[in-house]
Amino acid sequence: MREILDDIDRWRAAGESIALGRVVGTDGSGPREPGAAMAVTAGSEVAGSVSGGCVEGAVVAEALELLGGGEARLCTFGYSDEQAYAVGLTCGGTVRVFLQPLPDVYDVIADALRSDRPVAMATVVEGPPERLGGTLVVLGDGDGDVHGTLGDPDLDRVVARDARGALESGISGNRHYGACGEARRREVEVFVESFAPAPRMVILGAVDFTAALARVAKILGYKVVVVDARPVFATAMRFPMADEVVVDWPDRVLTALDPPLGPRDAVCVLTHDHKFDVPAILAALPSKVGYLGAMGSRRTRDERERLLREAGVTDVDLARVMAPIGLDLGARTPEETAISICAEIIALRTGRPAPSLRDASGAIHGGD
Repeated sequence: MREILDDIDRWRAAGESIALGRVVGTDGSGPREPGAAMAVTAGSEVAGSVSGGCVEGAVVAEALELLGGGEARLCTFGYSDEQAYAVGLTCGGTVRVFLQPLPDVYDVIADALRSDRPVAMATVVEGPPERLGGTLVVLGDGDGDVHGTLGDPDLDRVVARDARGALESGISGNRHYGACGEARRREVEVFVESFAPAPRMVILGAVDFTAALARVAKILGYKVVVVDARPVFATAMRFPMADEVVVDWPDRVLTALDPPLGPRDAVCVLTHDHKFDVPAILAALPSKVGYLGAMGSRRTRDERERLLREAGVTDVDLARVMAPIGLDLGARTPEETAISICAEIIALRTGRPAPSLRDASGAIHGGD
């Protein structure tokens, strides 16, 4: 959606009628993820893509029919193996595309996206014809303002609640409700698309491993913040890839973060110095941070855990700390270690089994 805002604004300024198409589901292989968007004008101008090329023509035809007086609609397009191969896939699949006139709440969505505010967009994609295309926009910051309607106040209330939860986790997807928001019914299907700001990785400790981890984290889309209380080490010159370098004690920075750490964020404690990392972990544990890892040998880990327990940390809380940090890949260099850490973050987020150093025993580096 973000990538087509300028085109939409230009067309609106010229008085063009616009249809918006978005991928709201796939079955099997799909060239674009849910949320991929395409806009079409009555003059057949196109911005964005919903399929990488193989069904764009059919989507444009449906959009032009809609602009000619048709209704919002859910279209399902199938790929043969040959079509899928042409757009870089190895097998066929289907894609569900919802087409609607540009929603009345477009300005709210566009303003939020341009200012990088968290926002969720909920759209009725299946249900009673008069409900199709109903759009609710939920802003995730401030007072959590809600704009638009899905056609029923009770449905609006329930979907707004669910949209806030989806926005917090950064997840987009389809949900089913009764006509008035009842649970465990399927009269209405709503596609909830989350536009969340980039997740944050807060790296504590301006050490050699920090530069490598910041580079890998940026590739993965994180906003990277490097924190160290030592001004001689915490400099923008040493970490040009970081979005922010803060000279302060890590625990004070974590406590003052605004907004607070959430499930999509990560904290990586690389200091392996108890006077830095114990207060930092104590500050991070009360948050909702999705990943908390700490570098150091097993001996360092054991001593750190002793100090944390003395400070009142429970076994349940200690289980959140991935220490030693990273997957058990045999990493040695800063770059290999950075990949090990980011791989562990991905595995933890997706729930896939992967061997963490925390769960192994013996030397961290093979042969040591």
